[in-house]
Amino acid sequence: MTNATPDMQRLYGPVTGDLPRVSAQIQSIAQNVGFEFLQRMLETALAGTGKMMRPAIALLAGRLGVYDLDRLVPLAASVELLHTATLVHDDVIDRAEERRGESTPNALFGNAASVMLGDYMFAHAADFIAQTDNTQVVRVFAKTLMTIAKGELTQDITVFEYSADVQRYLDRIIGKTASLFGTAAQGGAMVAGASAEQVEAMRLYGLRLGIAFQIVDDILDFTGDPTVMGKPAGSDLQGGTLTLPAILYMQQRPDANPVKKAFEGVRRKANLDRAIREILASGTIDESMAVARQFGDEARQALAVLPAGETRKTLDGLIDYVMTRRS
Repeated sequence: MTNATPDMQRLYGPVTGDLPRVSAQIQSIAQNVGFEFLQRMLETALAGTGKMMRPAIALLAGRLGVYDLDRLVPLAASVELLHTATLVHDDVIDRAEERRGESTPNALFGNAASVMLGDYMFAHAADFIAQTDNTQVVRVFAKTLMTIAKGELTQDITVFEYSADVQRYLDRIIGKTASLFGTAAQGGAMVAGASAEQVEAMRLYGLRLGIAFQIVDDILDFTGDPTVMGKPAGSDLQGGTLTLPAILYMQQRPDANPVKKAFEGVRRKANLDRAIREILASGTIDESMAVARQFGDEARQALAVLPAGETRKTLDGLIDYVMTRRS
């Protein structure tokens, strides 16, 4: 994990100084394990420096009521640990050997051990969430874990399936990504004892922000610098996953397009390479960005019920960051 940086101070404002405490709680699971092999796996999985956006959102939401770090830090740690555990499982499913330029646990320790590592991290995340002493938050967390698993399974069984549409895509990314943003925001407000109206507003904010985040991520899969992204352009499409730019492109060319041919097994690499070039040259990148902006606007509208001040301003600024990020 990470200590606070100047960029994080700009992004996360009033909660930046509390994020190292969240990181310390996450790192604590790799200490005094009593099992050297598991400890090495945990250290590998937790070594990446993430943006800590989800825990920051949880802490920011916690400022809507009683800002009790003894309960908010475990919540924020559970959200980030759950996110990290899903990445461990993702890398097993995708057979990925690197993430953020570092070897993945499955590349170093094998798939079977990495599946168990992810499970162990899920269990620790559940232990952290129990430290909030809030049964409603525990229930939200459990439902989110089920939603994430369903989203991952949906993606896995639809690999190289070219019948996806925009609604199915949105349902999938809500499961895989946006649900956890929603839980971070909703959970923070619940732990703080915010009003029911504010709790619902934060849930909607997190969910809409998470959808926008994933759409931008899927756009960057085509347009981002491969050296920054750590993967070649069009990696999702090459792996058989249809994201919004590809879906919109296929809708424009329903009868004949290289994606369909590739997914049917016809000169797969050549047709995928052609599809990536054509997607980049088409207007579907801009169309996808317009959809992301729509969800960003909905996230901003959800903040309208919050009182004016530094917390709302920071949450609003995160929307701008998501829409303009380059990695």
